[in-house]
Amino acid sequence: MTIDRVVMAFAGTVILASLLLSFLSSYWLLLTAFVGFNLLQSAFTGFCPLAMILKKAGIKPGEAFN
Repeated sequence: MTIDRVVMAFAGTVILASLLLSFLSSYWLLLTAFVGFNLLQSAFTGFCPLAMILKKAGIKPGEAFN
């Protein structure tokens, strides 16, 4: 599994979890907004903190984060 796929899987998991938790408190939607914003900015800048951590952990780079 490449860094790109791990980042997308992690983001999707966090978004779904925060949407489920938003039934408890609407403040969880801020986490959804943060993840969405981070995905958007990383598409333009190439900067993704999770990708940097995964690269240091030895996960194989993909096309987007190398």
